[in-house]
Amino acid sequence: MDYICYMTRKYPIGLQSFREIREGGFVYIDKTEIIHQMVNYGKYYFLSRPRRFGKSLLLDTIAELFSGSEELFKGLWIHDKWDWENNNPVIRISFSNIGTGTIGLQSAIEGALQENARRLQIELSDGAYDQLFKELIVKVAQKGKVAVLIDEYDKPLIDYLDDIPRAQENRTILKNLYSILKDADKYIRLLILTGVSRFSKVSIFSDLNNLEDITLSKHFNNIAGITQYELETNFTDELELLPRELGLNKIQLLEKIKDWYNGYNWGGTETLYNPFSLLSFIKEEAFRNFWFATGSPSFLVNLLKKKKEYNFENVRESDISLGSFQIENPVSGPLLFQTGYLTIKSYNPDTQLYTLDYPNREVKVSLLDNLLSSYREVFPGTSMTVTADLRIAFEEGNINCIINELNAVIGSIPYDLWRADTESIFHVITLLTFKNVGIDLSAEVHSSSGRADVVVKTKQFIYVLELKLDVSADEALGQILEKKYLQPYAADERKKIAIGIAFSSEHRNIADYRIKVA
Repeated sequence: MDYICYMTRKYPIGLQSFREIREGGFVYIDKTEIIHQMVNYGKYYFLSRPRRFGKSLLLDTIAELFSGSEELFKGLWIHDKWDWENNNPVIRISFSNIGTGTIGLQSAIEGALQENARRLQIELSDGAYDQLFKELIVKVAQKGKVAVLIDEYDKPLIDYLDDIPRAQENRTILKNLYSILKDADKYIRLLILTGVSRFSKVSIFSDLNNLEDITLSKHFNNIAGITQYELETNFTDELELLPRELGLNKIQLLEKIKDWYNGYNWGGTETLYNPFSLLSFIKEEAFRNFWFATGSPSFLVNLLKKKKEYNFENVRESDISLGSFQIENPVSGPLLFQTGYLTIKSYNPDTQLYTLDYPNREVKVSLLDNLLSSYREVFPGTSMTVTADLRIAFEEGNINCIINELNAVIGSIPYDLWRADTESIFHVITLLTFKNVGIDLSAEVHSSSGRADVVVKTKQFIYVLELKLDVSADEALGQILEKKYLQPYAADERKKIAIGIAFSSEHRNIADYRIKVA
């Protein structure tokens, strides 16, 4: 009976309409207190958050607020603190649904402006898209100062990172559009632009230099996403019933949910859940990758593969680097942060550097799996099937299985890929394969006498691996012993295993391996 009652709760997975959520009886996490702070103590905002994080719902909520939809806000924090008598007209553009890919950006903008004009009962003349935008703002402002809400401003750029001329053309169009806003101050009550990436304001917003970038503001860290407190107070019934379904106690459940889906931070004191992933987990009652599967970022995976980058733990970046992104030469760290694959773990005020890392298990495993699949040229397919037994092999000390699993992955790499830097490729594939199964792994571990290629730790074992190309496995093992790579772990009670692996560039496989148990 409890289970049936629980399943009658409706979760707004993928819903971006505040009205639909409220009128449809869906669960709603009340963000109106922080929205009140936003709209009353500022005017021009820029907010970057990853996809599926509630940006569109945020703007839709603000649109309903300025439109005076009082009935939708009953029972929420803001209801008795808002002047419902004074409304403001709202101009809304979402670059996710206006047809930029099919009819072209300029035509899509013109269509979106005409649609706003019809909704607001305004007649626009025929003219260039930027002048239409100016005309729309001026005429609508006769009804009251305007709220201008622009969602996914960067989609016409993100979608064409593999077509630089098209992305540059779209950047110029957007720059011209936003330049209109510079001299429209007297007509505007509020302006908010949201997107995934923080593209350099020099190139896109150069004429709109009064934007307040609240992406890394501690005051607005929680404006999208779900906090731990919001999880535990809005889903009390689910958190009582889910342990039964999943065979966990409540403490174990909360820890596992946090490990899988929490961890995002943009400078605040609290970490956040991705709403899409968390709500999907609650509805499906299963720990799975929900967020990454909704849209594999092929441009990002291809970029990382091209640069042969795979280690994204403890990445250090400055505020300047996190706040900019150039189309022509994207840098992996800031791009991974802006798109949600890395998040802030700490900030050092002395060096003014942020330390970035994966937010959670869902993102880490998914990104590494997709990157490995890209090397195997099966992307957007998965590599999980060829690495399925690897984690158990490490946990059980089954060296033969470890070697066989690694050989299976290497053997699946297309021939043409090996014409590049072969030694580097072997190292990248090995580390991606091991990281992909979620084991405790460190690469290039320094000691007093050298640097071990790979160290893997499980509950019972510590493995030190040396990887060599076209030399004997004895030489690889000998280096571990000669350089005493196992010595730092001498006091550890776990069994130590040294593995020397010799790769063959001719046959593109593991030619031989040697082990020594300490």
